[in-house]
Amino acid sequence: MLHKIDSSVIDFAGISNILHSPSRVELSDESAAKVIRCREYLDKRMESGKEVIYGINTGFGSLYNRVIPSGDLGQLQTNLVMSHACGVGEEVPLQVVKLMLFLKAQSLSYGNSGVQLQTIQRLLDFYNEGVLPVIYQYGSLGASGDLAPLAHMSLPLIGMGEVYYQGKKYPSAKILKKFGWEPLELKSKEGLALLNGTQFMSAYGVELCLRVFKLSQLADIIGALSLEAFDGRIEPFHELIQKIRPYEGQIKTARRVRWLLSDSEIINRPKEHVQDPYSFRCIPQVHGASKDSIKYVAYVFQREINSVTDNPTIFPEEDLIISAGNFHGQPLALALDNLAIAMSELGNISERRTYQLVGGHRSLPPFLVANPGLNSGFMIPQYTAASMVSHNKQLSTPSSVDSIESSQGQEDHVSMGANAAVKAYKVMENLERILAIELYNAAQALDFRRPARTSSYLENILQQYRREIKFVTNDMVMYEDINRSVDFLRKVDLGLPVDDDQTDLGG
Repeated sequence: MLHKIDSSVIDFAGISNILHSPSRVELSDESAAKVIRCREYLDKRMESGKEVIYGINTGFGSLYNRVIPSGDLGQLQTNLVMSHACGVGEEVPLQVVKLMLFLKAQSLSYGNSGVQLQTIQRLLDFYNEGVLPVIYQYGSLGASGDLAPLAHMSLPLIGMGEVYYQGKKYPSAKILKKFGWEPLELKSKEGLALLNGTQFMSAYGVELCLRVFKLSQLADIIGALSLEAFDGRIEPFHELIQKIRPYEGQIKTARRVRWLLSDSEIINRPKEHVQDPYSFRCIPQVHGASKDSIKYVAYVFQREINSVTDNPTIFPEEDLIISAGNFHGQPLALALDNLAIAMSELGNISERRTYQLVGGHRSLPPFLVANPGLNSGFMIPQYTAASMVSHNKQLSTPSSVDSIESSQGQEDHVSMGANAAVKAYKVMENLERILAIELYNAAQALDFRRPARTSSYLENILQQYRREIKFVTNDMVMYEDINRSVDFLRKVDLGLPVDDDQTDLGG
């Protein structure tokens, strides 16, 4: 399957299809022509050697006033890549690295960056052949572009740094030799075009959106299952309640839960209790608020991945080269902080439902085992969920309100969006585990309701789950079940109605 990068807008469904299929990516003829036109324009502008243009024949950052001789312009760009590869910390997940390659090629393809055609082609060669640069999490301030991470992404293009290939780490020079690729010789502006840009933040944001669309759906499904296990009431999900407080996410959540439970025996039987705790009764309001935030975040990242974010920006048709600030990550930083909070709250209310299920209420045994005392049962999975909920609260402290001056005051306001991205990714991983623990508890609790049955949809989900994770009769080692529950969430096909699927931004 072949995907051509062209002027059309790429959305999350398109990126998901490319990432999760054996697609090869190449530039369209239209995009290639724009790239060539821009490079030719830049070379012609620089022919006289008299014009001074930031980053093309000057130093970088606060060294903007140092003019570089024309014979050194290529070395200037190579020096930039080498000197900025100062990343430290854990390695960036390879799925995010793959996205970085794709998004950098996408951004450079618009013909406003002045790169050579072969530079974009090499990025696509890496993507298509599964050659993934080793990139580290820390080093970007999220303002003059994601400098350090993108430098590590770019080092292998010039035969330096390290890459992963077929699951193993190699010096990049060895893999270039394997494929017969010569190290690129960067021309003026190219190092800056590669390093200026938001592709580290953007790749994290896209991966987070793709993952959280499903996690938002799973929160509703698992919440509905917990409601059944707790013998909860359906009235808080009534359409009239949502109409008089008409937030889109709230309406969508309530509608989904009503659909999930539409043919349930348990939800429709008479109840002794007249009201449920907030963690059940307020699912539409809490899940819905997170949905609305997720939708805003998705809007931001869809705009970003269809944008040009390096500097300076070249407009051949207008005969302009403009030094500005599209590399600044403030829109992304605010969105990523918002997303972390939205995910954190989905985990927060999930853990509260787990807590209620193990409390020995409404004819359920304490800690969900038939012989509590001798058995601790599901006591400690709730502790595990609580520890991650607390960590998520700490991780949700905003990065975007911080700024540290750099480059001798030239870069005096930064977004810290890269830190926001790394934190949000950890929140997402914790949310996935918290929901897996809720499912683990809810499935156990519902088995104590038998022979009563929940809805046909939830019974089908439970049937799939029970093929891999069995009912717990007596105490056992449980971490393996929790890990299998996480794996189950990742691979389960939710099969929700077409008009209620993850392509509707916000989950």
